[in-house]
Amino acid sequence: MSEIPSAVITDGLLDGAEPADGQFVAHLVDQQAVAADVSKPLEERLEAFSDVVDSEVGDTSLSRARNLERQVGFRQLYVKFEGSNPSGTQKDRIAFAQVMDALRRGFDAITVATCGNFGAALVSAASIAGLRCALYIPASYNSKRLPEMELAHVEIVRVDGDYEYAVEKSRERAAASEIYDANPGGANTALQLQAYGQIAFEIYDDLRDAPAAIAVPVSNGTTLAGIYKGFVSLYRRGKTSRVPRFVAGSTYMKNPIIRALLKNMPTCDNIEPERIRESPVNEPLINWHSIDGEHALAAVRATAGHGAYASDRAMLTYSRLLREKEGLSVLPASTAGLIALVDLHQKQALPNDRYVAVLTGKRT
Repeated sequence: MSEIPSAVITDGLLDGAEPADGQFVAHLVDQQAVAADVSKPLEERLEAFSDVVDSEVGDTSLSRARNLERQVGFRQLYVKFEGSNPSGTQKDRIAFAQVMDALRRGFDAITVATCGNFGAALVSAASIAGLRCALYIPASYNSKRLPEMELAHVEIVRVDGDYEYAVEKSRERAAASEIYDANPGGANTALQLQAYGQIAFEIYDDLRDAPAAIAVPVSNGTTLAGIYKGFVSLYRRGKTSRVPRFVAGSTYMKNPIIRALLKNMPTCDNIEPERIRESPVNEPLINWHSIDGEHALAAVRATAGHGAYASDRAMLTYSRLLREKEGLSVLPASTAGLIALVDLHQKQALPNDRYVAVLTGKRT
């Protein structure tokens, strides 16, 4: 078993940010150095890492898409844009949460299987915390995000199989080498759902109530299930007047969650792997086995929600519309939830109310 290369502090964490003054930037750079310094006391490293997380992860923008809402027929449509997170996606929320957990529990290395965004997010978080990192990636995977991961000097392990097989090999490595397993499912589920629940809290902070519905793209289903958990918590504490309807969207005929919803299946059953065909557009949504699919399926059904497929052409169209009408550069696959919300509105005119779509940034 080869050693995992030591992580390095990433220079680009603040790329594109416009802090108020240079002292703020210097403060974060200093905190990164402390968090990654294994000679420092653990409590000091944890506090420094927490400072970086508080400054850089989450609190993403919620803005009204006035131009788009007129085109699709909504009275009030808001977009929760996760592109301002360090790696440009909501994956930073669970990556930083799990790295914090690993650091607190005394691990010096972390591993995960990835097809892109989660790997880039975990590399960034692990580097800041001074943790070694091993990424298990399907041999057939190719993406613009791969150089980001390679430049961070982590160990890249190519496996001859799909994402689910890469997860299995990563988990085996974690058990054999006693390193932190950051893969979805199992013991990590509660932590990941809690991290994504912060999206619900941030929406509440802006709207002061829950929207009528929230649209989320689904792959494993973890993001949607976490946001649902957050809104349920808010409702139970009397903060909101309702739990929103959850609307899930994913790639056409290639996601177990949407198939279960459309066919009224009792469980989120696997799709035959040989029926899966990836494209450059749908790849972030592809899954023959949705690891947290049952959680997502239960959330949609508990809220009388909706699920729909989105074609590659539709996702590219909505990505272009968001760029032209709202000035947002979004990952086309992240529009799948929004497309499902529009599909629901076309089938049964939704009342005049507030609606939210969660979107991910597009890295160029």
